[in-house]
Amino acid sequence: MKLWLLCIATGVSLCLSPFDTLAQQEGPVGDGAAESEREEPRERGVRRLGDVIGEGTSEFSMDIPQIDMPTAPVSEQPDVSLPDPTMDDRLQNILARRAFMPDSPEIEQELASLLDEAEAEARQALAAGDVELATQFADVIAAFDSDRTLNAEVAAEVERLAEVDRVLGQADQALASGNLVVPAGASAWSLYQQVIAIDSDNERAATGLDAVREQLLARVDELLDDDDFEEAEVLLSRAEDMQFEGQALSLRRESIGAARKDQERELINETRQAIDQGAFERAEDLVNQLIGMGAAQAQVDRLRRSLDDAVRYSGFEPGQLLQDRLDGIDAYGPVMVIIPPGSFMMGSAESEDDRVDNEGPRLRVTFDRGFALSRNEVSVGQFRRFVEATGYETDAEQSGASRVYMSGSGRVAERRRVTWQDDYLGDPADESLPVIHVSWNDAVAYANWLAEMTDRPYRLPTEAEFEYALRAGSQSPYWWGIGSPDEVVENVTGDGDQFTGRRQWTVAFRRYDDGYWGPAPVGSLAANPFGLFDMGGNVMEWVEDCWHDSYVRAPDDGSAWVNPGCGRRVIRGASWNSTPAMSRSAFRVSSQETATDARVGFRVARDL
Repeated sequence: MKLWLLCIATGVSLCLSPFDTLAQQEGPVGDGAAESEREEPRERGVRRLGDVIGEGTSEFSMDIPQIDMPTAPVSEQPDVSLPDPTMDDRLQNILARRAFMPDSPEIEQELASLLDEAEAEARQALAAGDVELATQFADVIAAFDSDRTLNAEVAAEVERLAEVDRVLGQADQALASGNLVVPAGASAWSLYQQVIAIDSDNERAATGLDAVREQLLARVDELLDDDDFEEAEVLLSRAEDMQFEGQALSLRRESIGAARKDQERELINETRQAIDQGAFERAEDLVNQLIGMGAAQAQVDRLRRSLDDAVRYSGFEPGQLLQDRLDGIDAYGPVMVIIPPGSFMMGSAESEDDRVDNEGPRLRVTFDRGFALSRNEVSVGQFRRFVEATGYETDAEQSGASRVYMSGSGRVAERRRVTWQDDYLGDPADESLPVIHVSWNDAVAYANWLAEMTDRPYRLPTEAEFEYALRAGSQSPYWWGIGSPDEVVENVTGDGDQFTGRRQWTVAFRRYDDGYWGPAPVGSLAANPFGLFDMGGNVMEWVEDCWHDSYVRAPDDGSAWVNPGCGRRVIRGASWNSTPAMSRSAFRVSSQETATDARVGFRVARDL
């Protein structure tokens, strides 16, 4: 049969039928007559054929041309197969024919068309992410046409996925090792990001990034529990671009801020306690801890100054003096008296004569730390130095008026063109007199200037500090005791005082004459037991506190009781025209922050 097909394929026209050959080999069959009849036509046919082809001795002796027939394929074909069965059947058919007819244009065209279809299938597989299938197609195509771009594309995709697997392995290892964000370029976060850059839809990398975020937040929480705020903030700063959902980062920043403030307050209190106890090395260590945790420089500077002062004044006893040099000018600030820590009952007892309701209820105030208070009221000369150095304009200068003592009527009333440079009558004041016609604002401005010039914490005294220093250990109505003083101690109203020989006080301490009608030069009379002058007379004084009409909910630690925007401030102490009722240690009044008067001045305090 194969020979017959080859004869047809090669175009040979003179081939014997295999059936004829078989009949001749088998010989006669059946009876003789039939056989004779069958043989004759065959012989005649053969003879006639011989007549055409050529002569011969018998019907089998004709000269048949020798034809070289291939017994094997003339061209070896690649041993490949397509993953699609239908396409592969077509490929194998083409290859069988191509093996015997390697130069057939028709077969080559058929093969090229099949390869085009295979390339389309490969590209479709690539688009679907089935690189294995695409590779099977590409391998077959490359066996026949290695120049097709598909081959390079599939190879690049295989290489890309291999790189993805390699980097994913490194990322998983970094995550397991806890290298979340460091080292740079080799952390779990950066490696998973590299995978995303190569394969944007890689689910494993996306899951890994979520795991990094989760572990990073857990680590921040652990650091917060350990009070390691610095490292927690470092991690949070590195997490800025990690696209956390919601308020995960902001809430932890708030926690860090709150925890830092709590720790900072605790360290500040411990530092102050160490300073008060004289544990200066311990205080120095605590200050360094505050610096290490990033505490505000202003707070650190204040503690440094307190520590320096404590070391400097550690040998001082209550009542001793200190004076700070003013930076940049050849002068010193006010002489300050060291006030000891202690405790007292603030306000007046309900049984005290002339008591008013705003002097109670009494409360115990305790000063854990000492402080310094200026020995005298601020003088005109001291205030002049401040104005000349700063060009400051007081409230009285801005308003153009202040309240003075009217010599004709004996009243205190407003008068134009009176300023801090004038005395209680409105005349030019001597440099040694206490400065008056100054507002609460003016007093604060002077204290702030002292703080700037000395780099020390100057301020107005608190109301509690003023009464504590005024009483100087006493609980009687006056610091000197009860009733009129037995000796000249304060510049207050006395029945022996006279105004230019024509006027006397109608309500005054009996049998008392301090020698002054109006303010006396600062420090002219006696000091109280704390070594302070004019606390209970001469001029009333501004303090830091806002006005409250009772001591309900007042601080018990001696700090100022301040409400934002309160407007009215407390005035304490007595003045040159204070009656006995107004000269009591518990007496208190108030006025607007901008108010000025011939009876009101101030002194300064300083933290130690």
